Amino acid sequence: MLSKPEENLIKIYEKSFREHWDLEAVTDYGTTNTLTYAQLAENIAKVHLLFKQAGIEQGDKVAVMGKNNANWVTTFLATVTYGAVIVPILQDFKANDTIHIVNHSECKLLFITDLIWENIDAEQVPELRAVLSLNNMDMILSRLPMEQAVDKMTIDDLFAEAYPNGFSKGDVVYVERSNAELASINYTSGTTGFSKGVMTPMNALAGNVVFGLTTKLVFPGCRHVAFLPLAHAYGCAFDFLACLAAGGHTYLIGRTPSAKILLKAFAEVKPTVILSVPLILEKIYKKMIQPQISKTPVSWVLKVPLLDQVVLGKIREKLMTAFGGEFSQIIIGGAPLNAEVEAFLHRIKFPVTIGYGMTETAPLISFTPWTEFRAQSCGQVLEGFMEARISNPDADGVGEIQVRGEHVMMGYYKNEQATKECFTEDGWLRTGDLGTIDNDGFIYIKGRCKTMLLGPSGQNIYPEEIEAKINNMPYVLESLVLQKEDTRLVALVCPDFEAVDADKLTQEQLEEIMDENRKLVNQQLAAYEQINHIKLYAHEFEKTPKKSIKRFLYEA
Repeated sequence: MLSKPEENLIKIYEKSFREHWDLEAVTDYGTTNTLTYAQLAENIAKVHLLFKQAGIEQGDKVAVMGKNNANWVTTFLATVTYGAVIVPILQDFKANDTIHIVNHSECKLLFITDLIWENIDAEQVPELRAVLSLNNMDMILSRLPMEQAVDKMTIDDLFAEAYPNGFSKGDVVYVERSNAELASINYTSGTTGFSKGVMTPMNALAGNVVFGLTTKLVFPGCRHVAFLPLAHAYGCAFDFLACLAAGGHTYLIGRTPSAKILLKAFAEVKPTVILSVPLILEKIYKKMIQPQISKTPVSWVLKVPLLDQVVLGKIREKLMTAFGGEFSQIIIGGAPLNAEVEAFLHRIKFPVTIGYGMTETAPLISFTPWTEFRAQSCGQVLEGFMEARISNPDADGVGEIQVRGEHVMMGYYKNEQATKECFTEDGWLRTGDLGTIDNDGFIYIKGRCKTMLLGPSGQNIYPEEIEAKINNMPYVLESLVLQKEDTRLVALVCPDFEAVDADKLTQEQLEEIMDENRKLVNQQLAAYEQINHIKLYAHEFEKTPKKSIKRFLYEA
């Protein structure tokens, strides 16, 4: 365990706020709202007073759900530095999923975007003491006695009373907690029966932050464009936690991160490092590069030594400029990068690298700077932080990747069975990924032994959940959800032909019904889980002796 004072998660932020007091910390991109470290620390102090007034104790759960913004950051840091447990909820989750998570995690307070709250029935979250708006930190719902009022005026009065001489660096003193204690519960899914709350200790978050600091991925004055959802482990660890630990400046993107919005932000912010998912680079490659290099004159030149370097150099320069021109590297996570795109980017010496991790390791397992990257790998196991091994390798050395070390979770909240299944008898975490590890510790992922899919921004997608919904639709016997290369989801559906024949449906009518089924199912799913198309399949799917579908036999 990380045990030095400078490795304690809470002490890291005490130190950072004091040392970087006058530097800019967070900006809600596209607005004039920028907070310095001093202002962020003051807002955290006010939330601490709110917690105290609401009777929140160390270890109590506080949920936060909404788009990336400064109030989201404030809520997260205030909760952890108070000694409570933060429960970040992906804003894509549906109302029923959110209600389940809030109740399952036993949250006492909820900070949420106004629009999302409008779809939640307050009577279904009876244990919440109060709900506050992430838009402006106003009170939305209070079940507290009058003497425990937590409106802005009350908190401002308490703040003035607590700090009569003003709030200064010396007032940044947070709770004493060991890195062994629980920091957050991250739900990999919302749906009842499938949800698993990953219990992340402060040590796991601290390990990722310390790694970022020691490798100089983050440093005082670094600039990050945070477009990955902060409720997701990858964006949270590096665009937010590591950046603010170093004295960097995080620009928070609160809108859907289209390529147009991102390229504009990159040009204006000029980030020093970029965390991304493959889809962004793959789209840019297909739209900006592929049409250019497939033209006859260019494709011919690319086959001529020396001349090809001139063309490739111009493409590289154009790409570097598109991403702001001042970044050291782009780090891809959440899903594998298309092999063709990866090969071309390395051919032009574009600074891109790929890391590997999971929510259960908060998230990083392996990473290598782009200058040392090896093709088709996802970097080296983090020396000094993590260990990895291959379980039951086949003749080619492929087996399940298993890990242990500083970043590993404590288990799944209130789910002993799932926790037991996720760990080996000798204490290694089963990743559910198949791969190999070379002699230098580079990991090569070959596939998944789990069925989990990854959305365009690295969100976890569990096909069984979607299939369970599809299978309840009219004229559906069974279904199989698959993912295309562009991350879109397709459902193969074997119709209930007995019912179809009984109702004398034509092929055209059946297809119309299935499309209606698709629309109805999509209403129950998050945006990244949407079914793009339903394909009819004429036969029942082949199954194992345990009656599980042999997924590997089918393609989208």
